[in-house]
Amino acid sequence: MSKIACVLTDMFEDVEYTDPAKAFKEEGHEVVTIEKESGKEVTGKQGEAKVTIDKGIDDVNPSDFDALFIPGGFSPDQLRADERFVSFAKHFMDEKKPVFAICHGPQLLITAKTLEGRQATGFKSIQVDMEYAGATVKDEEVVVCKNQLVTSRQPDDIPAFNRESLKVLA
Repeated sequence: MSKIACVLTDMFEDVEYTDPAKAFKEEGHEVVTIEKESGKEVTGKQGEAKVTIDKGIDDVNPSDFDALFIPGGFSPDQLRADERFVSFAKHFMDEKKPVFAICHGPQLLITAKTLEGRQATGFKSIQVDMEYAGATVKDEEVVVCKNQLVTSRQPDDIPAFNRESLKVLA
């Protein structure tokens, strides 16, 4: 089973964390939440989900994880302002480890400059940014690139996102 790093901070899109995390755990995978500091409680932008952070970014090494999960909402935009999270995400893309990014999640991958030559999707408002970053953007519920990068656009796409992410982990 895989050990999945989930980078997360306040204002994440609640169901874009809770639904995939539940699906990963139900299949026996471990999900480790990572923020600036461990033990901190972060709250989703809908106020429905509260998550106690497992590890601080300075306490983790990306090589200790098998995959990366980036929920959407305002969380990825905040995280990409911190070089530690950018470097962390870049490791997974450079090492061809599974990366699961939904909605605004690809913003972290844009800042890490890892979308060049990739097929991907994201929330409508970041699709042009993704194109400028070198991605071929598809307006589809889920896009799987090289059996490694799984991206989706919005909460409605979660069933397809979960299905394809679990296939990549299998």
